[in-house]
Amino acid sequence: MFGISAKPAGPALNLALQGGGAHGAFTWGVLDAVLADERIAIEGVSGTSAGAMNAVCLAHGLLHGGREGARRALSDFWTAVAASAPFSSPPGDNALAPALKMMLQWTAHLSPEQLNPFDLNPLRDIVAAQIDFAGLRAASPVKLFIAATHANSGKLRIFRTGELSVDAVLASACLPTIHRTITIDGEPYWDGGYSANPAVFPLFYECTAADILLVLLSPLKFGPTPDSAQDIRQRLQELAFNSTFLREMRMYAHLRDHLADSWLPLGRLERRLARIRFHAISAEALLGQLPGETRLSANLDFLICLRDSGRAHAENWLARHFAALGRQSTLDLAGLFY
Repeated sequence: MFGISAKPAGPALNLALQGGGAHGAFTWGVLDAVLADERIAIEGVSGTSAGAMNAVCLAHGLLHGGREGARRALSDFWTAVAASAPFSSPPGDNALAPALKMMLQWTAHLSPEQLNPFDLNPLRDIVAAQIDFAGLRAASPVKLFIAATHANSGKLRIFRTGELSVDAVLASACLPTIHRTITIDGEPYWDGGYSANPAVFPLFYECTAADILLVLLSPLKFGPTPDSAQDIRQRLQELAFNSTFLREMRMYAHLRDHLADSWLPLGRLERRLARIRFHAISAEALLGQLPGETRLSANLDFLICLRDSGRAHAENWLARHFAALGRQSTLDLAGLFY
């Protein structure tokens, strides 16, 4: 049974939502457009960091108010994020506030415990206040897969629907230079982007729907090679957060090619691989031009601008590709990931 309707009028989608801090407001807009299209059902959502936040907001809203409830939940979350920002920039200014820039410089020398001895975390307060985790664990209308990274091994940890909590979602978004390590059942976790951004395989193995829509916030190809120390550090972080996703997608592309050349009878896994269809909505043209520091910009005008862009991208994508859903991929795996 799919969460939005027991008998979906059209194709069902699985969603893979990348992380990217404030840039996740672009995904808010994508989800808003998908929810507004009643032809589409959603079965599973895999999310990392900001993608995890969007995923649980989506599920919470669907649980308590259907499509319109999910749209409200997403809006409430991002509005609260902007309102809780400790350092504000003037309206219309996407640059980081001077105080926040200074704090980021301190992260090179001070631990999160030293920077924030009282462990103040507005995001924790927002997530705890807005998301009904008990309700989701008991009766989530969609399957959820939230990625975090085990800090002492680098292994990926997927928190599934029945394991969800405030800490699980915060772990997925825990940048260790800024936030204190999140401990769950005695184990330490950091941002899921270090091990999956996002994890696609749960949607492949644990969902029925054959269409997977990737909502990408990181460029698949970057601009000129950086030469300043700051830009090099930024590029290294971006590459680190992209590497596991690129490796996983390359695997799917390679297996699809291998399957096409095979003369052996298809088993259950091979049949699933043959029928899986990949799609993507990318913010590369927009977000690829923004400074990396804007991922920490919680200016409401900036977030709304990203939301509107995400909604427009999604509406355009649906207009061009809706007919392909349930029929064929619209993403060239080999061309993008080989």
